[in-house]
Amino acid sequence: MFPSFDCNSFLHQFLYDSNNPLLFNNGFFVYFFFLFILLYFIFRKNIHVRTTIFCFFSLYFFYKASGFFVVLVIVSAIVDFILSNLIYKQNVLYKKRLLLFVSIVFNLGILFYFKYTDFFIHIVNANFSTSLHPLNILLPVGISFYTFENISYTIDVYRGEFIPVKKFNEYLLFLSFFPKLVMGPIVRAKDFIPQISKPYFITSKDFAAGFVMIVSGLFKKLIISDYITLNYVNYIFDSPLKHTGLECLMAVYAFAIVIYCDFSGYSSIAIGIARWLGYTIPTNFSSPYQSVDITEFWRRWHISLSSWLRDYLYIPMGGNRKGKLLTYVFLMITMLLGGLWHGASFNFIIWGGLHGIALVIHKLWKQQTSSFASITNSIIYKLLALLFTFHFVCFCWIFFHADSIATANEMIHQIRFQFDWAVVVQFFGNYKNVLWMILLGFVLHALPETYTERVIDKLQNKPMIVFTFIFFLFLFIYGIFKSSEPVMPIYLKF
Repeated sequence: MFPSFDCNSFLHQFLYDSNNPLLFNNGFFVYFFFLFILLYFIFRKNIHVRTTIFCFFSLYFFYKASGFFVVLVIVSAIVDFILSNLIYKQNVLYKKRLLLFVSIVFNLGILFYFKYTDFFIHIVNANFSTSLHPLNILLPVGISFYTFENISYTIDVYRGEFIPVKKFNEYLLFLSFFPKLVMGPIVRAKDFIPQISKPYFITSKDFAAGFVMIVSGLFKKLIISDYITLNYVNYIFDSPLKHTGLECLMAVYAFAIVIYCDFSGYSSIAIGIARWLGYTIPTNFSSPYQSVDITEFWRRWHISLSSWLRDYLYIPMGGNRKGKLLTYVFLMITMLLGGLWHGASFNFIIWGGLHGIALVIHKLWKQQTSSFASITNSIIYKLLALLFTFHFVCFCWIFFHADSIATANEMIHQIRFQFDWAVVVQFFGNYKNVLWMILLGFVLHALPETYTERVIDKLQNKPMIVFTFIFFLFLFIYGIFKSSEPVMPIYLKF
C-alpha cells in the first residue's frame, strides 16, 4: 500500500516555525532556492518581473526565518522610500534635515523598542527601586542589519551621494535581498541598487567563485564551528567553575575560531549565492586574526559594520578633525555604541569599551613609536604584535560570549588561579578531536587570500561533474560530523 498523504503536514512546511527558522543550512532552503532560481532564470531578461520575483522570495524567506516580523521590513521600506524621495526633492536645507531626522528617529525608534526596551526597564528598576514589568519583546531577526541599511540610504541621499530610486520594488529588493537580509553583510545602496537593472549574466568564473564561497562557508559553519560549539565551547562557558584553567583558556581560543567560522562562513554563503544571482556584495572578513594591531583588526573583522560605524557615526561626529582629545572621545563613543549594537547587555558594552580603549592606546602608541620604523617594521616586532593583538581580542571575546559579567569573571578567575600544566596530557586525551578541529579552523584562517583565487581559477573551466563530486564529498564529511541538534548562527540574535 502507498503511504497516505497528509495535506496539512505538507502545507505546514510552508509556514513559519519558530523552532526551525529558514536559514541557508535548512533542508527547506534547497527547495526554496531551486524554485526561486528556476523562475529567476526564466524571467531573467525582464528586469521588472525579475525584481518582483526576487522581492517576493526575499520576503517569504524572511517570513520563514522570522514570522510576521516580515511586516517590519515592508513598513521600513515604505517609510524610507517615501522619505528619501522627499529629501531629494526638497531644496530648503532645514526641511531636508528635518526629513532626515524623521527617518533616523523612525529607524532607531523601531530598533530601540524591540532591542533595548527591556534592557532599560531592568536598568531603571535596578537604579530607582521601581517595579516596572519587562515587556519580554521578541527580537526580529536581522533588524540591526536592515535598520543600518535604511539609515545609510537616507543619509547618502541627504548628502547628495546617491539619487533615490523611483521604483519601490527596487528599494524593497535592496532592503530585503534574502542572501544578506538575516545576518548581513550591511550593504550600501550606492553599491547594490545599480546592479538591479543590469542584464543577468554570470561567467564560468562567477559560478566557480560562488560555488567555492558557498561550500567553504558551509564547511566553516556546519562542520568546524558547530562541532566545536556543541562538543566544547558551550558547556565550558555554561559552568566555568566546573573546569580547569586550561579548559577555560582553550575554550576562549576555541570561541575565537567558532565565531569567525560561524559568521564569516554565513557571510561567505551569502556572498556566494549573490554571485550566482549576478550580484556582488562586499567581503565581510579578511583574515582578522592576522592583524598586528587593533586598528587593523577592525579593518578586517565585520568590515561592513566597522566601515558603517566609521562613515555614519565616527566621521560625522568629527573623526580626527577636532583635535586629539576629541578624537579619542569619538572613538570611545563609536565603539561603545558598536558594542551596544550587538545586544542589550552590559557585556557587549564592556566588549565595545575595551576595543575603544585599545584603539585609543594604539593611536597613542603610533605617535610615540613613529620615529622607530626600523623596529616596528621588523619581523620579530610584528610577530609579537600579532600575538598580543590576538590575545587581546580573545580576552574581549570572553565578555562577548559569556551570558553575564559574573560568568565572564568566572572564566577569567579559572584561567588566572586554576591553571595547572599537569593536566595537559589528560586534557589532550579528553578533547583531542575538538583540538584537531580548532587547529583546522586556524589553518584555514591562515591560508593566504590568494589561495581562494587560485582555487577559483582552477575550477572555473571544469565540467559540472567536478562541482557535483566536490559537493557530495562535502555532504559525506558533513554526515560524519553533523550534530544531533541544530546550532543557530551567533549573529542571528543581533
